[in-house]
Order: sequence, then structure tokens, then C-alpha cells
Amino acid sequence: MEQRKNLRASRPKREKSGSEKETANNSEMRLNRFIAHSGICSRREADELIAGGLITVNGKVVTDLGTKVLPSDDVRYGKKRLSSEKKVYILLNKPKGYVTTVEDPHADKTVIDLIGDACTERVYPVGRLDKLTTGVLLLTNDGDLTGRLTHPKYKRKKIYHVFLDKAVTRNDLEQIATGVDIEGETIAADAVSYADLDDKTQVGLEIHSGQNRIVRRIFEKLGYRVKKLDRVYFAGLTKKNLPRGKWRFLTDKEISMLKRGIF
Repeated sequence: MEQRKNLRASRPKREKSGSEKETANNSEMRLNRFIAHSGICSRREADELIAGGLITVNGKVVTDLGTKVLPSDDVRYGKKRLSSEKKVYILLNKPKGYVTTVEDPHADKTVIDLIGDACTERVYPVGRLDKLTTGVLLLTNDGDLTGRLTHPKYKRKKIYHVFLDKAVTRNDLEQIATGVDIEGETIAADAVSYADLDDKTQVGLEIHSGQNRIVRRIFEKLGYRVKKLDRVYFAGLTKKNLPRGKWRFLTDKEISMLKRGIF
């Protein structure tokens, strides 16, 4: 077996000033922590990647679990360069009247205003809820996860509670399940039913399409006006015990669930 080497010993030596030495020592972190902060896996899984020879630092394979790196080092998993920025995952119960964007000069209020100074990292909404739609919204700086949650091929489940201006007929429910023509494309719900059997103006709808305003457009096509739209479920996340307008960080279990894509 090839002898393991500490990465720092392979770097070209250069005499550093006292301030440079202090900065370097303060910035160094263990390689497994660096990898975990990149958002691709946990620290324990990072140890397995390192031990398996799947991580390179500055072009060299590193297998020493005690290796420390600097933020400026080129750390890669395969061909993908990793960033050491800590990944942040925030679940928000979005209220009505807030725009789902980071910045909008024409918007009075954005969802970023609701999380305030929750973190120093810059986070972004995963997908969009229109200004009048409420409910489950995820914000993160994990670009890889965002891609897996929003790309149509992954078919992540979304469930909405829809309040209409009049009772929805049984025939229209069946039509929504079969498919409604939206600008030349047939869009079908994965599941649809009355949310309240005593009030047929309320419908529960499960769909994986990520098209803009797709739920509103489906009902509008059938002659209904959506009075209120609430997303109650997104890719395994719900707003349970989270009041409207409030947020919280995801648990490690929830983060793992999202990355494994089991919902």
C-alpha cells in the first residue's frame, strides 16, 4: 500500500511573515469538514471518500484523514471543485404578499426580508411561489441540491391546498387527473381530491410540474378562480408547527432525506 502523506508537506515551502502564519493557521480546516461544508455529503461520508482515494487537493490524491486544507486550496471530488462555504438550509412558511426572489427593485417585500440575519451566507429560494401563494418554501446556498429539487426529471412531489370561488365538479376533478391542455401541453395532477367533503370549493392537489403558476392556470382553464393557494408539502417537507411568516433551519435528518431524494 502506498504510504500516506500529509498534504501540507507536499506544498512548496515559502517563508511567511508572522501575520501570514497567523492567518493560515486560523483558516485551516480538516479536509472532511471542508468536504462536508461543500454540501455533497456528511463528515463521515467524506472520510470514506478520502480513504477511498476519491478526493484530490491541488491535483494530488489525498488519503490521510488528518489532512488540513486552506480555503484557497483546489479540492475536488472527481472533476468537481468543492467550495468550503458552509451550506445552509432554511424552511420558511411563506405568507401572502412576499415575492419569491433575492432582490427585486419593484417588490416592496421579498422572502429574504423574512429570514433577516438568519445566516451570513447568501441563500436563494428553491423554485418559486407567486406573490399571493403561501406555504412551504426552502432557501439554501446548496446549488447541487437546488438543481435536484427543481429539475423536472426528478419529479419531486408538491401538494397544494386550493380554495376556489365555486364548487368544483366531479367531472373537472377527473379532468385534472387525466390532464388539462395548458398552452399546447397536457398537464395532469398526480393526485387530486376534495380537501373537505362538506365544502367542494376546497381541493387538495398533488403535482410534480414546476411550471410557473401551474396550479392557478389549471383551474383558470376550467373556469375557476383561485381565491387562496397554500403549498402544504414540498419534497418531503411540511409546515407542521411552523407559523405563517416564520422560519427554521432544517434538521440533519431532513437534509439527508432531501439529498437522498426519497420523496
